[in-house]
Amino acid sequence: MASVKDVEQVADDLESLVGELRKELKNGADFGKLVTIADEISEHADNAAQTFNNVNDTLMSRLGEIGGKKSSSSSSSSREKSQASS
Repeated sequence: MASVKDVEQVADDLESLVGELRKELKNGADFGKLVTIADEISEHADNAAQTFNNVNDTLMSRLGEIGGKKSSSSSSSSREKSQASS
């Protein structure tokens, strides 16, 4: 699974690509090259979004597992207390 550090590398790559895009725009736009750069930017942005989505899904799943354990242990504890008082 990709990590947040991988996204940092993607951000660096995006920064470089945006620099290329600006340079191309200032030096007389070659629209073929602009399309290529824009496609690369889009691909890198999609990779970053997918990584964030994967990390979020993993964290939410883990939180759900932890929350489920707490709920079942507190339910058990409540049942034990009610049985002891009977």
